[in-house]
Amino acid sequence: MADSATQIELIDADAHVNPPATFWNDYLPAALADRGPQIEEGSAEEDHDWVVFEGSRKPLNVLSSVVAQGRKFKPNGRQSDIKAGSFEPSARLEDMSHDGVSRAVLFGGGPLGTGDNDLYIASFQAYNHWLADFCNHAPDRLIGVAYLPMQDIDQSIAMLKDAAARGLKAVNIPAFPQSKKATGGGGFAAQVLALTGDPDGPLQYDSPEFDRFWQACVDHDMAITIHLGARIARPGMNRFLPNLVMSKLCMAEPISIMIFGGVFDRFPTLRFGSIESGVGWMAWMAQYMDDIFDNQRHWLQLDLKHQPSFYMDQNVYGSFIRDPVGVLNRNLPGGRNIMWSTDYPHSETTWPDSLNVMDKYFGGISEAERKPIVHDNAMRFYGLS
Repeated sequence: MADSATQIELIDADAHVNPPATFWNDYLPAALADRGPQIEEGSAEEDHDWVVFEGSRKPLNVLSSVVAQGRKFKPNGRQSDIKAGSFEPSARLEDMSHDGVSRAVLFGGGPLGTGDNDLYIASFQAYNHWLADFCNHAPDRLIGVAYLPMQDIDQSIAMLKDAAARGLKAVNIPAFPQSKKATGGGGFAAQVLALTGDPDGPLQYDSPEFDRFWQACVDHDMAITIHLGARIARPGMNRFLPNLVMSKLCMAEPISIMIFGGVFDRFPTLRFGSIESGVGWMAWMAQYMDDIFDNQRHWLQLDLKHQPSFYMDQNVYGSFIRDPVGVLNRNLPGGRNIMWSTDYPHSETTWPDSLNVMDKYFGGISEAERKPIVHDNAMRFYGLS
């Protein structure tokens, strides 16, 4: 373990919580409280518990909650298999300290996968309230990110204000606006809608209709995050890895919509984060956008106050887990606002060896150059003090 790693207050820019499935009973509105998922204990012959929800009975998935159990991946399991740090604040703080992490920014699993739009919207608020209570156990160390739907702008603004009042520091939105409500069978499709939205919808985030939402983000000092949203990995093993690759690279689309659409000219202090999407591609993107802007803007009649790379350095941030290429690009336009993370307790996590992993990928980098990546950039992006 290098001395330089221990002398800097480490901020984990992207970690996760996994509230127990039964929390819906306590946090959904009273009229909907009995509509949330329920857990059935599996029999002695079964190696997993069951989640019962909206007429389905499925094995309890624990892959995102067990920090890979020494790389012995187990997709399904029992409630007792889930890492306590996923849902118990005291256990989480112990795991952070064990890994050398001072503060952790916490993302979750998002809303319920339901086709009932009223329940779908209520589940966002239920999760946000649970997360705020979780973080209040140690608000100086546990930093929460609210999840918002983007079906109705005024509704999203109201939920943003509620999240800010509860001490949450950022809002996670779909990569593209949601042009339709949760309908049909729900399940995975409803959760895709929450993370991805509609890339072919009639409105995009550069549309003037969203300006009042961006203004609310600025007014309440809330960062905006998109978490693997532009293309999320679909279920099933045969296409999981190709989709995982594209889940990183496709984040260039919502970022470029914000830049070329002039959103950052209209809101120069807006902070926009591409989370868990790697950062090695961001310096290339900045250079390429400058090139095509210089060559194409005249016939497109596109007028920006600055080169696209300016906004990459002023407004856009990105987080990574292991990204030696991104670290090499740390001094290039587009590569300066990168933030280190552990992804605890997901399958890609570096926990409990994060300091050693950091030394491997940050080898030869001075403490002065490490500090922005593991501390300063996250402080600035999430508005911490």
